[in-house]
Amino acid sequence: MDIATLGIDLAKSVFQLHGIDTNGVVVLQKKLRRGAVPNFLSKLEPCLIGMEACATSHHWAREIAALGHDVRLIPPAYVKP
Repeated sequence: MDIATLGIDLAKSVFQLHGIDTNGVVVLQKKLRRGAVPNFLSKLEPCLIGMEACATSHHWAREIAALGHDVRLIPPAYVKP
């Protein structure tokens, strides 16, 4: 899997992941439980990860950045439903 950008929708127990390659083609759509996210992301090559800024996103940003990924938090006003 060659993922260039990964979007993560944070929730209470199930996270939605949406990955695209450099051409904008969807290469990943996955649901993961909270505990499986760090294990899954540790197996990926470093990429850009975007998440909506919320109460728990700062914690997750630190955890994911420690795995070598470039994490960007997006203000809620700019997130498309």
